[in-house]
Amino acid sequence: MEQSLRDRYEVVIGLEVHAQLLTQTKAYSSDLNAYGSAPNTNISAITLGHPGTLPVMNRKTIDFAIKLGLACGCHIAPVQHFARKNYFYPDLPKGYQITQDTTPICTGGQILIRTEDGTQKSIGLTRIHMEEDAGKSIHDVDVYDTLVDLNRAGTPLLEIVSEPDLRSSSEAYNYLTEVRKLLRYLDICDGNMEEGSMRCDANVSVRLKGATTFGTKVEVKNMNSIRNVQRAIEFEVTRQIEALENGESLTQETRAFDALKGSTISMRTKEAANDYRYFPEPDLPPITVSQEQIAAISKEMPALPNALFERYTKTYGLSDYDAYNITDQKGLALYYEALIAVTKNYKAAANWLMGEVKSYLNEQGVDISKFPIAAERIAALIELIDQGKISNSIAAQRVFPALFNSQESPLQIAERLNLIQSSDSGVIEGFVAEVIAQNPSEVERYRNGEKQLIGFFMGQLMKVSGGKADPKAANGILRQQLDN
Repeated sequence: MEQSLRDRYEVVIGLEVHAQLLTQTKAYSSDLNAYGSAPNTNISAITLGHPGTLPVMNRKTIDFAIKLGLACGCHIAPVQHFARKNYFYPDLPKGYQITQDTTPICTGGQILIRTEDGTQKSIGLTRIHMEEDAGKSIHDVDVYDTLVDLNRAGTPLLEIVSEPDLRSSSEAYNYLTEVRKLLRYLDICDGNMEEGSMRCDANVSVRLKGATTFGTKVEVKNMNSIRNVQRAIEFEVTRQIEALENGESLTQETRAFDALKGSTISMRTKEAANDYRYFPEPDLPPITVSQEQIAAISKEMPALPNALFERYTKTYGLSDYDAYNITDQKGLALYYEALIAVTKNYKAAANWLMGEVKSYLNEQGVDISKFPIAAERIAALIELIDQGKISNSIAAQRVFPALFNSQESPLQIAERLNLIQSSDSGVIEGFVAEVIAQNPSEVERYRNGEKQLIGFFMGQLMKVSGGKADPKAANGILRQQLDN
């Protein structure tokens, strides 16, 4: 599609995120809430909706919803009711879903994202409500039959519904990244879209720029990666604009995304709310949330990524790039917090975390939680460099690798390997004399005006000294000898 045609239209996107909660048991029963169990093992008469069974509310679900609501600045409803949302799917054994309709636990609030130019944008939230998941229909195991696994049925969910504030697929990508990051920081959902523990439906429409009414909305369901959400939106925007340009009418419908083809396909016309025949859930009493309960949960809240980002950039002087990468994963942020608790060289701590530590994690294919070196030992290594006892390159190339195979302190390792730098002028003068004697032609060029050769001489000096000459002291003595 030509960019000039695309530029005539404005994209309007709202996202619905379903987050499975990390509770030990399901939303309304004591059945195990676990991923990867053998099919149809984490079920009971309650999950299956047998006659005479009664649901019981999982208190953790409420606490987790309040946590997310506080993190997003939502209003927490003091009194809430549950409803039955009626529809038939083969993997929904009760024939209805217990959800919240008219009284969601959280309303309002926002998610802050960073746009392509680096500025912040607030994406409003309509609501966050509690509900249960359906089971899973499996279509690719048996050639002839669809298989049903009901382990997921009854798993507690939070549905996070945004306002239609997103204006591009990249903004949608950034929004989902921030939502997933927030869920992980709060330890309420692992955010693994590939496993289905976080899923996204995208509501997409287009309208001519300047129009005040929304276009016809199309919902794309259940995408299993943030990248696929972005791809699906891109396809839908192009499809809808081309249809309107060809004089076609768009239908409000539900579509599925084919990740292999990169296209969406129609599933059904979009249901209206009255198709679900909502009515109050008779078996669950209303929920009351007190201010004392909210205050208690608020005290347990961890530092959140946006607050950490502000502190790292404004107080510790880190670049936006460093701060964003550190806060991108909760484990990295926790390790950095442990580092700066024992060293005040905030920039060096960030450099080591984003450099050698991150390289090790990538090479080994492990998470920061599996990193075997305590933050205190990395801080001690930084201190050695700051004291001028070893150079940064020696620390990275010799001492850091040795930390994995020894319980010695960085100082003990440096002493054992004879790596401690010398600032003794007499010793350094000997190294300088050796370098000058070995490179007479370069000395002559330097004295004839090629002052940039100082870098060459410093390299030779560090080579001759085995990296043990204090660079600052050596540089001064070297320049003095060369200039004489």
